[in-house]
Amino acid sequence: MEFFNEHKLNHLQPQAGRLLIAEPFLGDTNFSRSVVLICESSETGSVGFILNHPTDLTIGDLLPELYTPSSIKIYQGGPVQVDTLHILHRLPDVLGGVEIYPGVYWGGSYEALQDLLHSTDLNPDDLRCFIGYSGWSPGQLEREMSEGSWMVSDADTHLLFDTSPKEVWKKSIEHLGKDFAYMKNLPINPQLN
Repeated sequence: MEFFNEHKLNHLQPQAGRLLIAEPFLGDTNFSRSVVLICESSETGSVGFILNHPTDLTIGDLLPELYTPSSIKIYQGGPVQVDTLHILHRLPDVLGGVEIYPGVYWGGSYEALQDLLHSTDLNPDDLRCFIGYSGWSPGQLEREMSEGSWMVSDADTHLLFDTSPKEVWKKSIEHLGKDFAYMKNLPINPQLN
């Protein structure tokens, strides 16, 4: 991982509205080839959601009272508190929430979500639901950054709402620029190459 530190991939600091992109050989199974949107970062730690780990669950599986034929998919937001449900969306006029970066909001009204899921106005691409979240205690993310585990990029709304989960990591690597594009084709385990 020294290679990544030498090439200054960590020049941006992780903060709300930025992406953490797992380095190609990160061995942590929770975060292998993950892209995490940081939603909160302070002296008390950081919170974010993995954008590219879909589950086989839908909102109807978790909350039957909210079941709707649109069956919004559920993503694994991270390994922390996997019994919690979180939403990222671009519907502040309907759901409310806290703006993470321009046009992307975290949280909102449960009652408004229920109404929205039963309406015909919902575009499923405007909403992402997550079980659990990714969290780092004070200093933990900084240590991981110094070890070269993560690359940081400014967020891109299209990665969150308009890109297939299978493509999010590769598209995030491309977003870093042409000098890093080769990384998207590296094998997960270089010993198998």
